[in-house]
Amino acid sequence: MGAPPAEPSTECLTGGEMNTPTESLPRAVVPLRGFIPSLEGMRAFAAIGIIVTHVAFQTGAASSPVMGRIWGRFDLTVAIFFALSGFLLWRPHAAQARGQGSAQPITKYLWSRAVRILPAYWVVVVLVLLFLPNTGGSWRVWAANLSLTQVFVPLTLTEGMTQMWSLSVEVSFYLLLPLLGLLMAGLRGAATRYRIPLLFLAAIATLAWAFVPVSTPEAIHHDNWLPGYFPWFATGMLLAEYSTRRESWLHRLAARRVIVAGIALTAFVLSATPLAGPQGLVRPEPWQFEAKIVLGAVLALALLAPLVLADRGRHRILEHPVTLALGRWSYGIFIWHLVILAMVFPVFGIIPFSGHFVLVLIVTVALSIPVAAASYSLVEEPARRALHRGRADTATATRATSAAS
Repeated sequence: MGAPPAEPSTECLTGGEMNTPTESLPRAVVPLRGFIPSLEGMRAFAAIGIIVTHVAFQTGAASSPVMGRIWGRFDLTVAIFFALSGFLLWRPHAAQARGQGSAQPITKYLWSRAVRILPAYWVVVVLVLLFLPNTGGSWRVWAANLSLTQVFVPLTLTEGMTQMWSLSVEVSFYLLLPLLGLLMAGLRGAATRYRIPLLFLAAIATLAWAFVPVSTPEAIHHDNWLPGYFPWFATGMLLAEYSTRRESWLHRLAARRVIVAGIALTAFVLSATPLAGPQGLVRPEPWQFEAKIVLGAVLALALLAPLVLADRGRHRILEHPVTLALGRWSYGIFIWHLVILAMVFPVFGIIPFSGHFVLVLIVTVALSIPVAAASYSLVEEPARRALHRGRADTATATRATSAAS
């Protein structure tokens, strides 16, 4: 069952200066924007979608013949989160290759990622393993969850934190991205035309991953590792490349909102059929897994392209203050909602898998939001401010040293 990974803030992942003055650009080049509010709003809806699929599973609604497939396939919102990470984290590299900005130094980038996800995540891990029943307290469970290596260590995805598999995959992408940046650093100037084909071919190549015979320990499945989901990250990376280049067919398609909405709906409907695998936790065949990956990539592309490639004014719903607030709290919603869900059943006297989908969904969403807001205010935001204060102090010390010399 999928869940959204820790998403990078659109405010702090632009690397260097990302906004190129419009008047200095050739007419056919799309101006590069920094913070894109609608992406924050999209993250809010994706987070709620993840709650829907988990509540549907644990109430048994995901087992119904027709609607069960629809509720269960809301796990494709993971594709949106992975694509968002690919776009936001790769955009500085794409911009740098075209002379529109600079990417963060590797150490600064890795430190910002750690500060973004680990403090709040560790709070959840400690509280769940100490106080939530049936979580197991072996050193292996503690070590795997604290280090975000659950997808590699058998039987360490524990109650209240089973969604963290996607965060484990996300961290693998964080570590891979600087290497990809170095490998493609030489593709500048005229060579930038090779960047999009190379990323596309890499995404296509990883579609063979589920078919590769990889020996793994019991209860570990290699298709849950980063190569299996790389096409979803690559979707965002490709959008980042297109967002920093001359206007293209994809920009023009992204501006046709009705068409791209139809593409997104078609991808979602197809994903709710046996084409993308069976219902529930039954493992799909390799071809079904890869069909789901392809459909998820199409869905993410269709939903995000209009937001990053077609500037047609404000998106009222996505940029509504309430939606933006939910987007800021989306990481907290992700890391806390299964803990909340685990408590809703006994508090309301509901037996898991016995129904009450709507009631459990409403209560879980209603409680997850204030908990996420508290997590943001008490843990995430203070950590981010401390990081920026540290950077400011370092910059001040550097200037003082330069002046003294």
